[in-house]
Amino acid sequence: MATTVTTAPAQVLKLNENTEPEKRDVSTVINYYCDPGDGSPPMPVRISDKTVKNERPTVAKPTTIRDITGEEDKYVLDRNGFQFVGRVTQIHDADFHKSEFVKTNYYPETKELLKDITGASRVYIFDHKTRVGPSNWHKLGEGNRATRGPLHRAHVDQSYAGAELVLRRHFPEEADELLTRRYQIINVWRPIKTIYKDPFAVADARSVPESDLLAASILYPAGSRDETWTMLPNDAHRWYYKNTQKPDEVLLIKCFDSATTPGLARRAPHSAFEDPEREDWGHRESIEARALVFYDE
Repeated sequence: MATTVTTAPAQVLKLNENTEPEKRDVSTVINYYCDPGDGSPPMPVRISDKTVKNERPTVAKPTTIRDITGEEDKYVLDRNGFQFVGRVTQIHDADFHKSEFVKTNYYPETKELLKDITGASRVYIFDHKTRVGPSNWHKLGEGNRATRGPLHRAHVDQSYAGAELVLRRHFPEEADELLTRRYQIINVWRPIKTIYKDPFAVADARSVPESDLLAASILYPAGSRDETWTMLPNDAHRWYYKNTQKPDEVLLIKCFDSATTPGLARRAPHSAFEDPEREDWGHRESIEARALVFYDE
């Protein structure tokens, strides 16, 4: 069945219309946190102006990533923690690498997309990351932020406590009132060019128990911090991706939801992964916009 995004007619796009998609599952590994078992917290990631230092140990777990092509409409934010939507953008390839241009032109598009899909009353985009570097960028040492590439580690960008840190950082005067209503953090992940190398996988939130998530810090030079989830391996995890995901095929990833209704997806772990048949392709190019999403309820 084709999936139609309900929004302004000029921006509607149908996924896989009038085609019989061929699925392409991938046997690969997902890199999980390697817990030393001594009760110590995960090693913090340290970020300076030019460098990301991430020496947290990992363990590679053989995993099959299932291709959801042709079944995109089966997966939605509140049940699975992620959702594919079809939405064209007016931004051209090279412009995604101009930070101020993205803020001025891409942020408004992304805010409208999130409002259309979620019904939120207010959306604030607080950050974006453009990735075009090599898979091993973390290991390149000093200055590696300039060549930011895909992240091959299972994680969630904010823990439950980390989401409140983000909210208070951007809305210090309103935070106490905003915390009384439902809010979310949603990433909007879009290919800049069709994805072949280092595709992006997301885990069904229902397959990941809370006990598999460990709070892990990110530390900054001025003393501020963020808190994310790192992730322990588990055979129960179900991972998905979309083969040859294109720029008009946008992936929404729920990193946090303050609502606690039973059965509601509150977070969706995600990770880049190696596709063994496409390792010789050029570097992946993608952009992720990170948004605080607010509701009146």
